[in-house]
Amino acid sequence: MPDPLQRAISRFRPGRPAAGGNGTAAARISAAAFRAAVEQRLRNLEGDMADLKGRLNGLIFLVLGTVITQVILKVVQ
Repeated sequence: MPDPLQRAISRFRPGRPAAGGNGTAAARISAAAFRAAVEQRLRNLEGDMADLKGRLNGLIFLVLGTVITQVILKVVQ
């Protein structure tokens, strides 16, 4: 008897209908579930990229602020 992981993988393999039912209905459900999962992952990736962009902008601002401060201190001395 296949374990749950093997059953889940078999649903996404082309040419093999999922266990329990006709192949076309199971393929439609699997395709819709796959699209929903991909869409959700893309949304999460967009959020992660926005977070990364914010962190990078903060780091650039910090470095530029430090450089400007050091230049001003060198000029004043």
